[in-house]
Amino acid sequence: MDPPVITEQEFSLFQRLIHEIAGISLADTKKVLLVGRLQRRLREHRLGSFGDYYRLVSSGQHPGELQTMVDLLTTNETYFFREIRHFDFLRDEILGKHREGKNFRIWSAASSSGEEAYSMAMVLAETLPSNVRWEVFGSDISTQVLAKARTGHYPIDRNEGIPDACMRKYCVRGTGEHRGSFLIAPAIRQYVRFAQVNLTRPLTSQVGSFDVIFLRNVMIYFDTETKRKVVANLIPRLLSGGYFIVGHSESLNGITDGLSPVRPTIYRKP
Repeated sequence: MDPPVITEQEFSLFQRLIHEIAGISLADTKKVLLVGRLQRRLREHRLGSFGDYYRLVSSGQHPGELQTMVDLLTTNETYFFREIRHFDFLRDEILGKHREGKNFRIWSAASSSGEEAYSMAMVLAETLPSNVRWEVFGSDISTQVLAKARTGHYPIDRNEGIPDACMRKYCVRGTGEHRGSFLIAPAIRQYVRFAQVNLTRPLTSQVGSFDVIFLRNVMIYFDTETKRKVVANLIPRLLSGGYFIVGHSESLNGITDGLSPVRPTIYRKP
């Protein structure tokens, strides 16, 4: 039997649904991507059309399947020490001036499978004095990538970008059946916490406050209204004098007046 073909009307329904849930603006050119990622779910549920699947996930009766759909339609491209200048700024300008003895918290707000959060942790472990208590908080809307992040387990070819000294000090190479992979050492993992957070929704007080927030390479998937909403949700979680960092292809121009530009892609809360 031929696989079901998605109609323009059905695709529009999914576009509205993923925007409503995750704030993602799924371009018309992404129709092939959506079909490719959701076809297996139709087969799994023995459904004859994308309209049937839409009714399933939008009914409110199958939250687990709705989360699976979100996991499949969110993009999770990342790697260790991505956009290295931000980590240099974190080390030299932020941590280098951090007051000894004062706690430090940093948030990887679109952490995907954890590479950004663990990169932060390595920089903090290398730079902060021993009398500073610190935590890295990583969040994502996808439960699938969060589960991977919590393991701290990656293929060895994903280690590109990790400085050699950090690789030796904070990573454990796999042996035997785990050969060809590496594990973030428990000494680092104990300071990194992951949780599911939908950035488009009001944040709970359990998230806490932060000295630095990285919100990188995710706003490119949001329309202007959603960008404003997300940034407005995050700014109250940033301590006064704290830094807000976005991706190199992103800007907060016209998005908020609650942050002051320090240099391109780096902002500070007054």
